[in-house]
Amino acid sequence: MTQTQDPTTTNRVVGTGQTQDQHLEALGHYAFGWSDSDVAGKAAKRGLTPEVVANISGLKSEPEWMLNLRLKGLKLFERKPMPTWGAELDGIDFDNIKYFVRSTEKQATSWDDLPADIKNTYDKLGIPEAEKARLVSGVAAQYESEVVYHKINEELEKQGVIFLDTDTALKEHPELFREYFGTVIPVGDNKFAALNTSVWSGGSFIYVPKGVHVDIPLQAYFRINTENMGQFERTLIIVDEDAYVHYVEGCTAPIYSSDSLHSAVVEIIVKKGARCRYTTIQNWSNNVYNLVTKRATCEAGATMEWIDGNIGSKVTMKYPAVYLMGEHARGETLSVAFAGEGQHQDAGSKMVHCAPNTSSSIISKSVARGGGRTSYRGLVQVQEGASHSRSVVKCDA
Repeated sequence: MTQTQDPTTTNRVVGTGQTQDQHLEALGHYAFGWSDSDVAGKAAKRGLTPEVVANISGLKSEPEWMLNLRLKGLKLFERKPMPTWGAELDGIDFDNIKYFVRSTEKQATSWDDLPADIKNTYDKLGIPEAEKARLVSGVAAQYESEVVYHKINEELEKQGVIFLDTDTALKEHPELFREYFGTVIPVGDNKFAALNTSVWSGGSFIYVPKGVHVDIPLQAYFRINTENMGQFERTLIIVDEDAYVHYVEGCTAPIYSSDSLHSAVVEIIVKKGARCRYTTIQNWSNNVYNLVTKRATCEAGATMEWIDGNIGSKVTMKYPAVYLMGEHARGETLSVAFAGEGQHQDAGSKMVHCAPNTSSSIISKSVARGGGRTSYRGLVQVQEGASHSRSVVKCDA
């Protein structure tokens, strides 16, 4: 389903006294388009080669198996064709992208330890304030290619909860990391998943032990500052049996005349009887291509909830998926998209019923204004043997 703005839409008055058009106009106004100093970005190399991939791995002192996986991802990226469906992607210039930018030499555990311009940016975004108000139980702030600030509630650490940036998790928990990395989304799943595998940097790693409930959300915030930047975070979440976690992510970027690329991969494993909620508020500037792959697997009695809000970017192609692997597993997606002038939001969800008595729900709502375009793309698949499965799909535009 594709939607463009209907010029006959009535200008209804909404609860605050403003008209519907006034609310939509405010939604279309981008308030996060400032940029900071860009010394690191200006020095960064453009283009993608095996040497660039090896350099990223070397700077991070990664094990040999990860370097080999990165190089495999690069080969698959080069071989796989661009998507021929969905949004127009001809504007992406892979040779002009900066694939790795390091803005700080070490990660901070205090906002005051960050460089002044980076701290000022996060102050404007209100991230430290949310932490001070205890609205979140852990915060990760990624700036360009790496997480520059990270902190978790000590009580969660005592319960065995792991919340780290993904680079650090590879070093500190190598066996757990390797057991799950790439098991939900294979390296060659699609062209952009292969690209992410080759140059991934940053992102969040979460492990919640059996029976532990993280009731106050963990939050990550992703900021692009450099022009022609490529941001490729990798997030891996493991929710053990009967555990619960809510993870919230947000993102912004400056407004430039040339384009940037955000291509993340998110893998989630929800074990027996566990529950995971993943909330995204995507608000990239209108010069960012947002092409991500997000997928979860649910064991018996587990629940995965995607809450996906898309109001920014030039182009978004995003379809969070749930594979319902165990009996009585449940998957839910609530997708909300807004497209203003020059934007194309191609969003939806995928539910795959692999076991009997599983259930799923996809609710998609979208608004287009000023020539913007929204598209819904969804799939519900019931595999052989998944008897008595149920699904509800609603799409409002």
